[in-house]
Amino acid sequence: MSLTRRDFARTSVITGAGIALAGTAGALASAPHALASADLADEASGRQAGVGYGPLVPDPRGVLALPAGFTYRVLTHTGKTRLESGEFTPAEHDGTAAFPGPRGSTLLVNNHEMDGPRDEAEFPVPLTEGLVYDPAAPGGCTIVEVRPDGGVAEWVGIAGTANNCAGGSTPWNTWLTCEENSDRAGENGMTKDHGYVFEVDPADRRANRDPKPLKFFGRYDHEAVVIDPRRGHAYLTEDADGPNGLFYRWTPPRDFRHGPRMFRTLADDAGVLQAPKCYDSGGRYVDDLSRATRIGTVYGVDWVDVPDRDARDVAVREQFGPGEVTRGRKLEGMWWGDGGAYIVSSYARAESPVQHDGQVWFHDPGRRTLTLKVLLGAGRDPGADGAFDGPDNITVSPYGGLIVAEDGDGAQHLFGATDSGRTYPIARNELNIGTEDEPEFGEFTGVTFSPDGRTLYANIQEPGIMVAITGPWKRQRVQRG
Repeated sequence: MSLTRRDFARTSVITGAGIALAGTAGALASAPHALASADLADEASGRQAGVGYGPLVPDPRGVLALPAGFTYRVLTHTGKTRLESGEFTPAEHDGTAAFPGPRGSTLLVNNHEMDGPRDEAEFPVPLTEGLVYDPAAPGGCTIVEVRPDGGVAEWVGIAGTANNCAGGSTPWNTWLTCEENSDRAGENGMTKDHGYVFEVDPADRRANRDPKPLKFFGRYDHEAVVIDPRRGHAYLTEDADGPNGLFYRWTPPRDFRHGPRMFRTLADDAGVLQAPKCYDSGGRYVDDLSRATRIGTVYGVDWVDVPDRDARDVAVREQFGPGEVTRGRKLEGMWWGDGGAYIVSSYARAESPVQHDGQVWFHDPGRRTLTLKVLLGAGRDPGADGAFDGPDNITVSPYGGLIVAEDGDGAQHLFGATDSGRTYPIARNELNIGTEDEPEFGEFTGVTFSPDGRTLYANIQEPGIMVAITGPWKRQRVQRG
């Protein structure tokens, strides 16, 4: 049933409207479950106002600054650690998820975000026999096994894909890796079309043979995907501009049953792929998610069919005219939790109606709404430990709230955001890949907890390392106001 503007205007209210503050304070939330920036005075002084783990302590090894009592371990390192087959760990670590493995181990599927001609990549994903989609492409996934005795092994899950950026786990413990690249065969040396989603099973190497693109999810610059375990829908994000990208919903065929390898049984045009059309509480059409400038803003969501999901002649996002869909800039990470999908818009600049340094939305499929949970106002000091910007990959924390990987300006952090509207730093990247006079720090990616919740895994994309962080995790206190 379609949700019309009149229906939404009649039934909708903006709940707990928050206060958006431009400048270093970011946005302070008063809405239930809203997430936003903490007070930076508390961060600078080490007073955490009841949340977080205290100030970050510089790392003598120059890798990660962490709160007192926390430690890290490097699991993989591009060009230094090796796969089971002897090749070096590939470059450009990105989206990651953790799964229970055999004999108490943890299995991590790690995307490697590389594009362009394969011969230009120094450490591409090795072309392991039977696991290659396009031998001309440098990207793919590796699987990292972390054993209870501390041992680490790594092998290829899929190769010959391009720009494996984010992705998402499924309720049946597989990984959906997303290509943020829509090159056609013949472009940049590619021998096959790209811009697809592929499924990787971390626990069954045979299931990954003969990779098949899941074309029913569409061909475009994919970022992330989540599966609604109750309704079976898939939600997908697109990182693109000119025009800005879209947030998609895929509805499976009526008689389809989800499970391992079941996506391989579907036709390329199976199900229905749709884009959102949003309305505000007054029933007015919303053209771009950047229009929301208050925490707690709620939009109603209707869905519009994609005409040509494989984009044979026109890019999917360009198939809609003015007034037909709602767009968003840099739609990045997603994670399923609390009965819905958390969705990141990393930033918005001149290509968007309103500028910001990051949003996190929550899509409630039952209510058919999008609610703004995080709003990072533009113009903060990018070097401060509390001035977060450019949210990217996210995960729902077993200790409450979200954990966010930062891909912004200046210092790069992992930071937490509580249900009561406070943020706090968890880690700061201290690996300077620039110079002493002009320091530069690679983005954090692939933030995810181990199945038992004791270890937080994350990546630093450049120079390409995966770390495991442990420490005195605790439930974050709820503190209003």
